[in-house]
Amino acid sequence: MTDEAAIERLEVSLGRLLRAGIMSAAVLMTAGLVLWMANGPQTLATPSITTGVIILMITPLARVIASLIVYARMRDWFFLATTVAVFVVLVAAWLLKG
Repeated sequence: MTDEAAIERLEVSLGRLLRAGIMSAAVLMTAGLVLWMANGPQTLATPSITTGVIILMITPLARVIASLIVYARMRDWFFLATTVAVFVVLVAAWLLKG
């Protein structure tokens, strides 16, 4: 497989991954909002909204991890190193948030 074909597959896969993350987060947060409006915050609303927000936050990290795997398989060391740097920054930002 050529590098261009691998990159095309990566772009399609990452698009699906991002779309799935955004859509699942949106569904959970919408369901939580509807439950909260119908029954108040003491129902399943809070866990649903929280789970949606967590999925939304994890989606970019999942994209970076998928990119790491593909670039390692392609042996594209420049993009692998760049993606590792992005991963380190994301993890450091998450660890330093508190």
